[in-house]
Amino acid sequence: MVQLSRRQVLFATGAAAVASLAGCGDDTPDKKDLDRNRAGAMEKYGVGDQFTATEPVTFSILYNNHPNYPLKPEWLFWSELARRTNVKLDPVAVPLSDYEQKRSVLVGSGDAPLIIPKTYHPQENAYVSSGAILPVSDYLDLMPHLKEKLERWNLRPETDTLRQQDGKFYLLPGLHEKPWQEYTLAVRTDVLEELRIPAPTTWDEVYAMLKAMRAAHPDVHPFSDRFGKPNPAGNLLNMLAQSYGLPGAGWNYHATSWDADAGRYVFTGASEKYRQVVEFLHKLVAEGLLDPETFTQTDDQARQKLANGRSFVISTNAQTLVNDYRPDIAKINPDARLKKILFPIGPAGPVNPASRLENGVMISSKARDGKHFVAMMQFIDWLWYSDTGQEFAKWGVEGTTFTRDAAGRRVPTPDVDIVGLNPKGTKHLQKDFGFANGVFAYGGKLDLVQSFFSPEELEFQKEMNARKPAPWVTPPPAPLSDSEQEQTTLWATALKDHVTQNTLKFALGQRPLGEWNAYVAELKAKNAEAYTELVNKAYERYRKNHG
Repeated sequence: MVQLSRRQVLFATGAAAVASLAGCGDDTPDKKDLDRNRAGAMEKYGVGDQFTATEPVTFSILYNNHPNYPLKPEWLFWSELARRTNVKLDPVAVPLSDYEQKRSVLVGSGDAPLIIPKTYHPQENAYVSSGAILPVSDYLDLMPHLKEKLERWNLRPETDTLRQQDGKFYLLPGLHEKPWQEYTLAVRTDVLEELRIPAPTTWDEVYAMLKAMRAAHPDVHPFSDRFGKPNPAGNLLNMLAQSYGLPGAGWNYHATSWDADAGRYVFTGASEKYRQVVEFLHKLVAEGLLDPETFTQTDDQARQKLANGRSFVISTNAQTLVNDYRPDIAKINPDARLKKILFPIGPAGPVNPASRLENGVMISSKARDGKHFVAMMQFIDWLWYSDTGQEFAKWGVEGTTFTRDAAGRRVPTPDVDIVGLNPKGTKHLQKDFGFANGVFAYGGKLDLVQSFFSPEELEFQKEMNARKPAPWVTPPPAPLSDSEQEQTTLWATALKDHVTQNTLKFALGQRPLGEWNAYVAELKAKNAEAYTELVNKAYERYRKNHG
């Protein structure tokens, strides 16, 4: 049984995540004696070993409480985890909507739990200079499963992008054997058949498709999108930016982007590629192809429009397609058909924009002095990085929540459902058992990552993985010093807000596109140029010192 903590926060501190890129360097093992920190640790622990603490231990963990499967102390996940590892987790539960803010407050106040998951790079950068989080790359020798996957999957180029100026990284990332592009567009294929046009493969074809839909249904905005929080049109902007050769925008905002032609970093929101993204977005709105309410509506409102036939196109991933859209539409229009199209190709060409790294785990610095530190690192290594631990976190207990078919593939037991794999199941793998929980289950071998996928999604991923990896996944290192990090943090929020607000104004026609140069000048006045120069200074310094 897990016990829920209540912690009183004495004061709050803000921490702006700065989109800096870190350089690579050799791991420097911690030379301090760990003899006093080995209580509960296994003397011999290596790849393939089941971690079981030699004495009962409890570790505090920051828990991202998802509204789709709210935390339950009676979940099988907790009791089975304790049975296998002799470890109990003490979760500090924080609602999904407040997770980043509460994490910042807890880390800044010194009251953070020992284990801090669901952290997306570069969010950890804000906590490095204060010493609040551990340089986890110093302790890879305690984590044989993580170390083995880094080497076997050749993930060094990706993990080098996490490194700080000291050559260390402070985030244990989720690792994928292959890239996993999750988001794209879902399109009403019955409408395509009505119009006698094929599914689009490029953004130009998406535009042409939307034009045809609008002409045939002039009372409909054919594209009305969701995933617009916390940034307006967050997912759509990100997909467009990546299609134009930028690392991200919207909900995947990057302050700076590597310009290979210029051989330097540029400020993303002032770049020529970003201007082209904004112009395309504006064209969609101006011609009535993209619902202007896309930028302000809730996800539920976007879903209702799709279900009611007031739109035909929406952002999706495999789970929302199966769990949300198709059931929504079936209640109203059983003859309608919806399909996930391949990620549209833009000026950047046919690339797979996904990284092989995912959100990861920070470790509070105070954990290093605890007597169970080595046991904790072994536990984290087993749960998040071993094949057995990853399967457990995702699928649960064989014979109880899943079995294997004649081909050896995992399938839910008859009374358990997950992502529609067993719609007759009366129990849910996440809600009723606590498995497939985003705090613990991500990354891993290709067959595990794709084990929830339908044949339709498997074909999508096969075609996406046939594309070349996007070059921005491994940009050249530019690790900022502590003083540079502090300075860019002071500028970051105002710059991001200005980019977000004016992107919305340009897209909706509230500000003429002819004022783009004035907008760029406004960014310069808010230190965009100085920000970028610090990043380029860090890049040149790294290149000089490391060749």
